[in-house]
Amino acid sequence: MASRLSAILPDLSPWRSSRDFRLLWVQGLVTYFGSFMAMIALPLQIKDLTGSPLAVGAMGAVELVPLVVFGLYGGALADAVDRRKLILGTEAGLGLLAVILLVNALLPDPMLWPLYLVAAGVSALAGLQRPALDSLMARIVPHDQLTAAAALNALRWQLGAIAGPALAGLVVAYAGHAPAYAITILGFIASVLLCLRLAEAPPAHDAEKPSLRGIAEGARYAWSRPVLLGTYAIDLAAMFFAFPNTIFPFLADDLDAEWALGLMYAAGSVGSVVLSLTSGWTSRVRRHGLLVVFGAAGWGLAIAAAGWLSSVWLVLLCLAFAGAGDMLSGLGRSTIWNQTIPEELRGRLAGIEVLSYSVGPQLGQVRAGALAGWTGTRPAIWSGGVACVASVGLLAAALPKLLTYDAETDEDAVRRRAQKEEAAAAVRA
Repeated sequence: MASRLSAILPDLSPWRSSRDFRLLWVQGLVTYFGSFMAMIALPLQIKDLTGSPLAVGAMGAVELVPLVVFGLYGGALADAVDRRKLILGTEAGLGLLAVILLVNALLPDPMLWPLYLVAAGVSALAGLQRPALDSLMARIVPHDQLTAAAALNALRWQLGAIAGPALAGLVVAYAGHAPAYAITILGFIASVLLCLRLAEAPPAHDAEKPSLRGIAEGARYAWSRPVLLGTYAIDLAAMFFAFPNTIFPFLADDLDAEWALGLMYAAGSVGSVVLSLTSGWTSRVRRHGLLVVFGAAGWGLAIAAAGWLSSVWLVLLCLAFAGAGDMLSGLGRSTIWNQTIPEELRGRLAGIEVLSYSVGPQLGQVRAGALAGWTGTRPAIWSGGVACVASVGLLAAALPKLLTYDAETDEDAVRRRAQKEEAAAAVRA
């Protein structure tokens, strides 16, 4: 019985083997908790000030350009500077932006434009930070523990995603936006203190300075790898067509269940947590491309069902299934990235990864908000889910190497494993 249970429960090997992984795990949990408070309070405040789905969806447009520009630059920067310092500086900057939100919320008449300005700033700093965080993971975790690390990181993210939205809905409803922003600030203070304890993560001795040529080199590498292209394209399509979070306040109104808004934001994370807590089996999977495809298709089907159904409890159940599908796809993507990308390109490719899993949701917010204003909230949701499933199927057919990817035989994965073993042997010597 114990062996069966251990085969299902998350693999804790990365937690035991890496001090920096433990620090980043706790730091991420604290940051996510505070960030989700702001992520819920911010669109709710825009809704309260404007009453417009399009105005809420416009957040995606405001965040898009900074994310693209700074995500690509952040990838090049992560290959050229100490990643610890980059993470620390951007985390402090995010805390300062939360202070602006708090000050604006405390005004007698809060203004709308600072909300969009902060949204753009958060997007820029996140674009700078995420490549450093993502590329650091492949350095501090042993090669054979990368899937387990991805599962534990996803579990951390989802724990914050459940508690943050659920609490944010209650805090905003009963205390206003300002307390939610205050909690966000406290989270970033704690995060900075934890980041100060990380070991230095300097670049390679022959690392080049950030440049357009370096960014282009990373893009050429990604373009030459159909497996990587498949992970990027499927995630972009899934999020563009089936990311309705920005119109959840209007879905709650449509279902006459305003009380369930926080639960809607948290439901997907509940599904992800359930899958994460039973993710032990994923450490034994070798065909990670299948996880990407089936997970993304499951996400789309569940979102379509959430748009069709009129029972709020069934909608919440569908959103939970959607979260599980997204979690499964994310495990496959993260493992493929960390198993195949060489260390000297890790930051730049992490910048492209940031775009693949962040630009989609930003554009998806714009799509959902605009379509909801034209067709209504629920058609905007179910039609996006159907389009997601169709696009995932087409992309899988167009990029068959993603479906046949095998961690034991893929040339890039074998080469990357050898690089890490050589580096570990050099450290021991």
